[in-house]
Amino acid sequence: MRIHPEVSAALAAGRPVVALESAIITHGLPRPDNLRVAREIEQAVRSGGAVPATIAIVGGEPYVGLDDAALLRVAEGDAVAKVSVRDIAVLAARGGDGGTTVAATAHLAARAGITVFATGGLGGVHRGARDSWDESADLTTLSRTGVLVVCAGVKSILDVAATLERLETLSVGVVGYRTDRFPGFYLADSGHPVGWRVDTPAQVADILRARCRLGTDGYGRSDSRRALRRFFEVGRHYVVVAALRELAAERAIEPSVVSEAIAKYEINTDAPIPTSV
Repeated sequence: MRIHPEVSAALAAGRPVVALESAIITHGLPRPDNLRVAREIEQAVRSGGAVPATIAIVGGEPYVGLDDAALLRVAEGDAVAKVSVRDIAVLAARGGDGGTTVAATAHLAARAGITVFATGGLGGVHRGARDSWDESADLTTLSRTGVLVVCAGVKSILDVAATLERLETLSVGVVGYRTDRFPGFYLADSGHPVGWRVDTPAQVADILRARCRLGTDGYGRSDSRRALRRFFEVGRHYVVVAALRELAAERAIEPSVVSEAIAKYEINTDAPIPTSV
């Protein structure tokens, strides 16, 4: 995974970082609007005081934060795949480019230690799913990924009622921000209520802290926060090592500095991928 130096520095310093998906760039909007909108979204995040981290697969490698060359590559490429969680390993093995869906973006954001992700509409249960079993992987991924997703509800073509039922079954918390109604993508009200409402960012932060403290933030594991951060390799030491690896790749520091940090922080480089355990 390649984490942009600006993103790495922000994470290491405890500054706010917001993950952004790239499927909207690669498959959601026509050219050249896709590139313009991608830049506008990143600027909106910066204007809010956070660092944007658009996530995509470039040359088979997950990128967390795109430089201009990488953004142009995924926005203008003719062979860019739409990537959900199940596709990440395949595309990595083949060395291809991909725009990440909500599911893939949330997964990679969590791996990088990012806890807030902003997008448009989530995937969900499709109309007629009783016969087709057509349900987005977004739902199951969010049920085991400790990331706050700020969104406009689910896409309006979906079965909203069934999607809300599945979110409840999967223990995915749904909270309305300054609203008592569940939005329908471009509609402020899908016709369904939300069970909980908050009106300030501080209230959202309180929920996140409680979720972390009580162990309801994903993957079905119950342990101390410190142990979970180490298990999922998202603690500050892992972020520092990731940043040092980027600097070493750019020849800004010697590779030995990375090795020394790995030894100092007692990081097991042979440990299995956390989500495979």
